[in-house]
Amino acid sequence: MQTPLCSGPLRRREFLRVGTLALGGLTLPQLIRSQAQAASPSPETSVILFWMWGGPSQLETYDMKPDAPLEYRGPLRPIRTNVPGIEICEYMPGQAKIADKFSIIRSLHHEMSAHNDGSIEMLTGKTPSIPDPTSQARSEHPDFGMIASRIRGARGDGLPQYIGAQRSPFMTNPGYLGVSHKAFETGDPSKPDFAPQNLTLSTGLDNGRLSDRKDLLAQFDHFRRGLDRDADALDDFSRRAFTILTSPKVARAFDLSQEDVKLRDAYGRHRWGQSCLLARRLAEAGAAVINIDATAPNDTTKHFSWDDHAGAFHLDFAQRERLPQMDQGLTALITDLHSRGLDNRVLVIACGEFGRTPRVTYAPKNFSDQPGVGRDHWPGAFSALIAGGGLKMGQIVGATNSKSEYPVLDPVTPQDLLATVYRHLGIDYRREFLNFAGRPVPILSQGKPIAALA
Repeated sequence: MQTPLCSGPLRRREFLRVGTLALGGLTLPQLIRSQAQAASPSPETSVILFWMWGGPSQLETYDMKPDAPLEYRGPLRPIRTNVPGIEICEYMPGQAKIADKFSIIRSLHHEMSAHNDGSIEMLTGKTPSIPDPTSQARSEHPDFGMIASRIRGARGDGLPQYIGAQRSPFMTNPGYLGVSHKAFETGDPSKPDFAPQNLTLSTGLDNGRLSDRKDLLAQFDHFRRGLDRDADALDDFSRRAFTILTSPKVARAFDLSQEDVKLRDAYGRHRWGQSCLLARRLAEAGAAVINIDATAPNDTTKHFSWDDHAGAFHLDFAQRERLPQMDQGLTALITDLHSRGLDNRVLVIACGEFGRTPRVTYAPKNFSDQPGVGRDHWPGAFSALIAGGGLKMGQIVGATNSKSEYPVLDPVTPQDLLATVYRHLGIDYRREFLNFAGRPVPILSQGKPIAALA
């Protein structure tokens, strides 16, 4: 059952009790003063990232090579789209009907072949100083959502600037920007009783969920650890946390029950579909960056990530499960943004940290006790979908060789893609921040917006 929304401000006694509980004694005058300082307006362009951690295969999605030898082209077939000359995977018929509303970048590339290293390169624009082949690396620099949160600043209505639909990338951290710029994580919006725990108090105190306050405090304490030296960051986090907890407007933005049942069905009643719908609501409300975690818990599917090694998955069976859900969610999201006139305001990107090896690999048995058919890590060439943002749609950007091994036309780097993102968000990507050593660090030290999309 959906959690009811509150009908108005909290009663004074409840307000003071909850404020003390959540913030450990932060006084009401301090809160009022802080919120007044944080109420300055900011632009409301948004970016929605459909983040396919694990590395989706370009040859089974957006850069199929049907004329390549069998050991390269793989088991799936392309289909035509509504844009002449553009073909995509057969398991994405919804996107095929709206290809005029997105563009495909086929020439992305970098050199990081481990999951976390590639993710750091894609999300921060910084190459890890010490690449970690075990994929245990953690970023030294904030990702673009954290940068946007820092530059946009706190919203007066309490809506977080950076939100992880389900969760946010685990290999990045705000570092020298301060803990308050971590993403606000929502949990799974496809659950029937979906209500982010952090928003429990803003939806009313009579719903029996105040008993979760210990969990709430535990989450605050998690962020507080190690911050004794950074009181300003702690105060900022506390202020934002309190505003989120007590804002009916924020609660409404997260309330999927306000959407028409037919629209929710169109998005798909699965994690990715409802995450796409939630992302649209949050972008419409003014959040800067929403990251959709396009993976699944491994207790719900054997194809829980996009890491298609032959010893784990089978390219056909895995994509047969993943791609229809991805297709439904992204098709509904892009169509919905257009129907609401939000396609200029909101930029949608779907990608992972790298692609897959051009040559197919095999294994006698995979996670499903089937013969495995897969591909390994390949950062040399991979694809991304990009839609909206007032950019030029219905085209292919760049090209790879006949086996999708490397770019042969208009190569695009992660830094170029991020420069395009920052331009859309109104952020000067040449701006610098001081790191913990007091040295200036540019948001991007290289890269420029993708000219073909302008």
